[in-house]
Amino acid sequence: MRKSYLMTPGPTPVPPQVLLSQAKPIIHHRTPEYTKIFVEVLEGLQYIFETKNDIILFSSSGTGAMESSVVNLFSAGDKVIVTSNGKFGDRFVQLGETYGLEVIKHEYKWHQVVKPDDIKKSLDENPDVKGVFVTQSETSTGVLNDVKAIGEIVKATNAVLVVDSITGIGAVETKTDEWNLDIVMTGSQKGLMLPPGLAAVSVSEKAWKLAEKSTLPKFYFSWAKAKKALEKKQNPFTPAVSLIVGLRESLKMMREEGLENIIKRHAQLADAVRAGVTAIGLELFAPSEGRGNAVTAVKVPEGVDGKAIPRIMSSKYGVTIAGGQEHLAGKIFRLGHLGYYDKFDITTALSALEMTLQELGYQFEKGVSLKAAEKVLSS
Repeated sequence: MRKSYLMTPGPTPVPPQVLLSQAKPIIHHRTPEYTKIFVEVLEGLQYIFETKNDIILFSSSGTGAMESSVVNLFSAGDKVIVTSNGKFGDRFVQLGETYGLEVIKHEYKWHQVVKPDDIKKSLDENPDVKGVFVTQSETSTGVLNDVKAIGEIVKATNAVLVVDSITGIGAVETKTDEWNLDIVMTGSQKGLMLPPGLAAVSVSEKAWKLAEKSTLPKFYFSWAKAKKALEKKQNPFTPAVSLIVGLRESLKMMREEGLENIIKRHAQLADAVRAGVTAIGLELFAPSEGRGNAVTAVKVPEGVDGKAIPRIMSSKYGVTIAGGQEHLAGKIFRLGHLGYYDKFDITTALSALEMTLQELGYQFEKGVSLKAAEKVLSS
């Protein structure tokens, strides 16, 4: 027998009390009992998003929220700026092109951060741009983009700012209203500590006004339908009832810990991972000016089979991490630390990593990563 440890940037571990809440008998979604739960969930999400804006819930993965932002805000031929420094920035490019938008691409290498000045220059040159898309916390690389600075730039224009914070919310600071973030989205299987299947989107007044002019086709992902249902404290279609019951429980846990403490915990865990891997001579992938708290991407050392690292850690030691995506497959591996994690999850993962690297022939002083991480975790 062995224990299994999930150390990926999504799905993330689910607390026992959240799992147990979902095992309760199912309730009907058009009852006062469900409405009470739904209202509590919306209020909890506003707290986590740091917003007074409407929150819309979809029974989908985060990609559903991404698609909803395209089809509800724009019309075919509309001009938008899409920034991409990873797989999920690329996804916004694909969504924009799929729905016939005129996409102005700002593409960066995956180890680089998005430059706010590039967006300002592009907006000055294209005053007819209707939207700017940016990924706050890029899951594929661990790179964190400065959405606060971008929000300051976009607020002075007619464009709306669409922020993918799917691995940001609940792990890094995301002040939706204060930072002028018109659209912010997340998925349940990340910092919200739930199984996959829910996506949440916050919508500003500026975004609602633009949405009124959108002519792109939408039905299930219609914000207008969702807003009409919100007036009755309901969902427009059958929701994922058990997941919403679980979300109420996870949001209670997050309120009890306090948002500021949650961010501090994630920062400490991230620092511990990075202290550990660098102590044994490994190199971090994300630049020093753009490292978030959600996931750490590490370069595979020379002469080591990068694809074997996640495989051995999972099959032999029960610790599941993520490999690199697209052109980074076999070149990096990713340790997730967002959501339901504490100090000893980090030391367990580093211990498994050390044993795996030793098996693969990488030379280092055994135990050094743990010592470095423990120094951070005990501070």
